[in-house]
Amino acid sequence: MPVIVIANPKGGVGKSTLATNLAGCLAAAGHAVMLGDADRQHSAAQWLAQRPPQLPLIRGWEVDQDRIVRPPKGTTHVVLDTPAGLHGGRLDAVLRIADRVLIPLQPSLFDIQATHAFVQTLRAHRRGAQLELGLVGMRVRDHTIANEQLHQYLATLPVPVVAWLRDTQNYVQLAARGLTLWDVAPSRVERDLEQWQPLAAWAAR
Repeated sequence: MPVIVIANPKGGVGKSTLATNLAGCLAAAGHAVMLGDADRQHSAAQWLAQRPPQLPLIRGWEVDQDRIVRPPKGTTHVVLDTPAGLHGGRLDAVLRIADRVLIPLQPSLFDIQATHAFVQTLRAHRRGAQLELGLVGMRVRDHTIANEQLHQYLATLPVPVVAWLRDTQNYVQLAARGLTLWDVAPSRVERDLEQWQPLAAWAAR
């Protein structure tokens, strides 16, 4: 049962967007998915509360922010959303159960700086050698200087880029109704589903 943690200490990088859609991707593939929310804002939990019951089931996971334990048996995949500023004891608690860490970031200098420091923190952690790390470029706009700079920077990190996700209102509009890319007609989100293919394969392993 892989536990996939979505983390980046910087706020506003798209952690909840990535977490909810990853859970939806795995659920649509027939996996027994639990979505946990260790963020005080409870964005993922609020999204889950709006999710229509007829859609592929994503179970919620009540996470104690100070003590995170493994979810119940019968779960095949766990996705855990985390807060900004994740560090210290809370980071230790999250990494204690993590198998993989997905790190979302956007094409900005501030995101790059925060991500660089976070990757170093993860690699230096006592469980660093056991963690599989992956990067996800969020809100990427083709043919922009910021996008080029992000590609150049990520090529210098010893962490693979799992996917590049474009800047689109699809995520915003779907999130408002508790939906994911896999809950609407594929023709409506065809380009986004194509971008998710390598990420879906990475998560389902």
